[in-house]
Amino acid sequence: MSRSAPTRSIEFHSMKLDAVLVLLNRVDPAGLADEMHKMLGGRPDTFSQEPVILDFSATDCESIDWNGLLSLLRRYRLQPFGVRGLSDETHLAGARRAGLAVLDNVPMTAEKRSQPQATPAASGKTPEPGAATSPTGSTLYIDRVVRSGQQVYAQGGDLVLLAGISNGSEVIADGNIHCFGPLAGRALAGARGDVNARIIATCFGPELVSVAGIYRTFERGVPESIAGRAVVVRMKSSPKNQSIVIEPLQIN
Repeated sequence: MSRSAPTRSIEFHSMKLDAVLVLLNRVDPAGLADEMHKMLGGRPDTFSQEPVILDFSATDCESIDWNGLLSLLRRYRLQPFGVRGLSDETHLAGARRAGLAVLDNVPMTAEKRSQPQATPAASGKTPEPGAATSPTGSTLYIDRVVRSGQQVYAQGGDLVLLAGISNGSEVIADGNIHCFGPLAGRALAGARGDVNARIIATCFGPELVSVAGIYRTFERGVPESIAGRAVVVRMKSSPKNQSIVIEPLQIN
């Protein structure tokens, strides 16, 4: 009678990890909390436990409140696990004490991604598009439906959705958003403060829209006058306030 090979108590396998790269231009938790609230509409369920790498290469900080910073990101259901761009030994030691890996020598491909990528699931199913970042200043084209729980970010440029987005998903662009399929979920244009950004949709029905941090939600449903129609979403500014304007778009 033959015996099966003993099961190892621990095994190591290499894998590719699809992570969100967060470029920080400031590190104070209070200031970041205000900016994230404006950018993401204050929704604590914006993300879905995505792994995060924090990039400090664009900031020169004297001190870092690691507990406050990590707590803020986790409040938005992000899971920081690594850092890059830190040169100060004190900051590096603080990152390690916080349980973060230093990843300066690890190649980063997410910054150059022009199409969404995902690690194939263990079940063998075809991967769906996940979080994606466009090269700075370019247009990011997504030719599949962005499904519930997924996020897409067009960094430094426009986002073109050729198949639409589902409820529970989110798309973000530093520039404009063009959606040629059903627009459900959350759409945030002008994420870095571009007040001239637009959201153009051929079939309007979102949970939330935002331009340059000014947002409008639709908990009670989209008004019949614009539901399912082609619209353009823009910001309207006055000396006293800023608001979101949604206008029918004539495409015939």
